[in-house]
Amino acid sequence: MTKYAHTEALVVGGTGAIGLAIAKRLVEGGATVLLTAGTAEDRAHAAAELGSSAGVLEPAGIEAVLAAREGDGVDLLFAGSVPVARPLLGHLRDGGALVLTSPTPCPDTVRVLAAELAGRGIRVNAVAPGCIEAPGSGAAPLPPLGRLGAAEEVARAALFLATEATFTTGARLPVDGGLGTP
Repeated sequence: MTKYAHTEALVVGGTGAIGLAIAKRLVEGGATVLLTAGTAEDRAHAAAELGSSAGVLEPAGIEAVLAAREGDGVDLLFAGSVPVARPLLGHLRDGGALVLTSPTPCPDTVRVLAAELAGRGIRVNAVAPGCIEAPGSGAAPLPPLGRLGAAEEVARAALFLATEATFTTGARLPVDGGLGTP
């Protein structure tokens, strides 16, 4: 499948399983991916999962790697938060997309950043995962859908916002099994 052929993506500062799920789908679709992972064990696991189409780096090294690419930017940026994303925005190509992936992106912050980057044609959106299965997590109350979600489900929503929702910016999409529904 080459849905993301000729696409370069950067996945940083996200929830571990969610970031890896996003990177996997991108690689499966033909994208070139840079992913950050905090520990050596996480980096080794991610590298084994993603293969040669992805580079897996420690977070502190990402800006140096991007700077060494001599102005070549990325098309898609997936970041855990605005403070993580902000220093990398200069490496995001005009017309690209930023998707925030933390459980609590503030809707106002997403809209403000979207307005700030609209002049460059960059769309900014957020997924708001909730009730997502995590290894070693304890029992949690189930959302209205009656089950915990999977990182893969959050990844699909994030990729939709990044690549399919081309007239959407400033949006926050809950991926929480209906937990946010009154």
